[in-house]
Amino acid sequence: MRQSRPAERGGHPAVPSRAGLALMAAAVIVFACGCGGSSSSGAVAGATAAGGTTVTVMARSLPGVGTVLVDSQGYALYVFAPDDRRAVTCAGTCLGTWPPLMLPSGATPAAGPGVNSMLLGSDPDPAGGRVVTYDGWPLYSYAGDVAPGQAAGQDIDLNDGEWYVIRPSGQPLIPAS
Repeated sequence: MRQSRPAERGGHPAVPSRAGLALMAAAVIVFACGCGGSSSSGAVAGATAAGGTTVTVMARSLPGVGTVLVDSQGYALYVFAPDDRRAVTCAGTCLGTWPPLMLPSGATPAAGPGVNSMLLGSDPDPAGGRVVTYDGWPLYSYAGDVAPGQAAGQDIDLNDGEWYVIRPSGQPLIPAS
């Protein structure tokens, strides 16, 4: 779990990060419904008609990058070039900056507006659990995006690889050289 970094968020050390708030909300939901599972991402799990939970991925137009995938709170989702549509490779300290979009036990990924449900899936996370994937790419959020609708992690080289937002087509937004 990433820790709150007050300097980045402009808040007081006692104010939890976005991921911390999401984790607290998930704990309340889990406690209230008596179901298991956990989530360390910014995605909110929602109830389905069958009583299970879902993690919703949506498409949204963001300034500077156009229409890309976002989590249910509107935070941009990223892919890590070294994952190469194979497996989660962001581990250790990488996770503090790039938390994966986790799929709680028993949950399913759900396609929101503009997302192709056939491209959604999940892969094992080396730290345990499962990570939501899109067209084979594990999905991550970025700690530098401090509000919904930002894509500050687009096209940066960090943690031994390039990071890109991903289009609803399943293609990372890789700038032309």
